[in-house]
Amino acid sequence: MAKPTQILTLHVSIDDVAPPVWRRIRADADITLRNLHHILQASFGWTSSHLHQFDIEDDTYAMLDNEYVLDLIEAPGQGPLDDRKAKLGRLVYRGQRFIYLYDFGDSWTHTIHVESITEVPEKLGYATVIDGAGACPPEDVGGPPGYIEFLDAIERRPRSQEAREMLDWAGGAFDANAFDKRAANAALLRMASNGWGKK
Repeated sequence: MAKPTQILTLHVSIDDVAPPVWRRIRADADITLRNLHHILQASFGWTSSHLHQFDIEDDTYAMLDNEYVLDLIEAPGQGPLDDRKAKLGRLVYRGQRFIYLYDFGDSWTHTIHVESITEVPEKLGYATVIDGAGACPPEDVGGPPGYIEFLDAIERRPRSQEAREMLDWAGGAFDANAFDKRAANAALLRMASNGWGKK
């Protein structure tokens, strides 16, 4: 008889942005934090082009395979731990909240709430977004303060040269309220079939 496994339901929101940007994600409990990083990148629409870290309880988990990480992270106690070796299900409990920080320059802080841990007969083998809202901010926009300025320009002064330049830079169009669950799940399936980025 197969050993039961666990599925986590996570509510993940980007701090300090309006309109709210969040995703509700289901994933196997035995994934690593590095796998979770890839899941979050695909779920939100980030491009995984910056460093990241997780802060869980009193420990920091980071990309120790990156030569610059130790110069950039201040971690309490023993220093940062390797996010490739940390299994999510062993670190979290129902009701817990922890932090995922993406891009140390823009400092996109994501609060992750473990909504439920369910025992199931077999693993999912992939993650899925079951709900969400809001568009992922553009990369390198300057974090939450820069995103506020970006939205102010394109929404309140859409005909200004600044707004046109910002939209060109962001790819031509941007709707802060847009969220495409189908596209997010398609990205997750691609990543799962590719081994979660293999890095």
